[in-house]
Amino acid sequence: MERKIKLAIAIVLIIAAIFYLQATTVHPQVLSQKEVLANNSVSLAAKSAKYSPAADFVNPTGFINTDNFTLKQLVGSKIILLDFWTYSCINCQRTIPFLNAWYEKYEASGFVVVGVHTPEFEFEKNIGNVKQAVQQFGIKYPVVLDSEYGTWSAYNNHYWPAEYLIDVDGFVVNTHFGEGDYEETESKIVELLKEKADREGGKINMNESVATPAAVQAQTASPETYFGAARNEFLANGEKGRVGVQEMAIPQKLEGNQLYLGGTWNFTPEYATNLQGNAKITFTYYAKGIYLVASSQNESKIIVTLDGKPVSQEIAGEAIRFEGNQSFAVVKEAKLYRLVQSSSPEQHTLEIMVVGNGLRAYTFTFG
Repeated sequence: MERKIKLAIAIVLIIAAIFYLQATTVHPQVLSQKEVLANNSVSLAAKSAKYSPAADFVNPTGFINTDNFTLKQLVGSKIILLDFWTYSCINCQRTIPFLNAWYEKYEASGFVVVGVHTPEFEFEKNIGNVKQAVQQFGIKYPVVLDSEYGTWSAYNNHYWPAEYLIDVDGFVVNTHFGEGDYEETESKIVELLKEKADREGGKINMNESVATPAAVQAQTASPETYFGAARNEFLANGEKGRVGVQEMAIPQKLEGNQLYLGGTWNFTPEYATNLQGNAKITFTYYAKGIYLVASSQNESKIIVTLDGKPVSQEIAGEAIRFEGNQSFAVVKEAKLYRLVQSSSPEQHTLEIMVVGNGLRAYTFTFG
């Protein structure tokens, strides 16, 4: 009997020891999860010390290609590229093909481009104009209208285009202003998608890069040149910064990268408009292409010449038409008009004669 009691006690002690060891042993699977949590904690702490959290949209004035949403709804599930742009900006237009390609290539892996359309000019606040531009440029990613500059100010942004790359934890980990460096930006996108995939145990598309920045980077020595009184620093033969009507004559001697106007022009902060027909615009530039942002309340015919001759068909921009020995464009809707596009940078003196009155000239840009 005593032997049976001792045996029972021994069995109970053995069972108790087994339960104790199981309770106090850290299993490899549990340890791995704890390590992951610890690593994430360290990563978040390191990111917090190095990067700023992304600001959400502030007072958005409309949404295109999407229902209303917030940036906060995307954090944790998406790698986000915020692109500040405006549709009449030639630098923005040249960036859009890369944004389209990245969105198409990486969307399935959890990447999204969000275009933040912050207008440079009053006419760019019109959602109908922006929708038309979105369709024209083949943009499929969501676009948020920022007509009151709320989001622009939240990011303390100063440039078109400007890219803010946001990681899965909601930190702005990379920024880029202007054109170019597309391969570098795409490499960063892939790096952030890998981080996201590693956490989720998934994979991303690792095909060859779609970026070919050398094909589109601008080569220009001429600056963007504004007509409106708020920014017409290159106006050479009139009073800069003055709102109102000015009578001007174009001098015989012209300097490069200077804006000359002939005739009677009324200056507003954003644009200059000719009050009489046969007004002139003259500018000597060095660039591959020249673009005019303009509009007309009715319709304005502008005769365009280079170095005193009609624009040749080989370098004529898509806005140029031909009739007899005349090269001209018809301006109506507010947008960017492509006047000249050479294969390499060249120096020319551009002259525009506005046949009727009412042209609204906003800016020249070069590329």
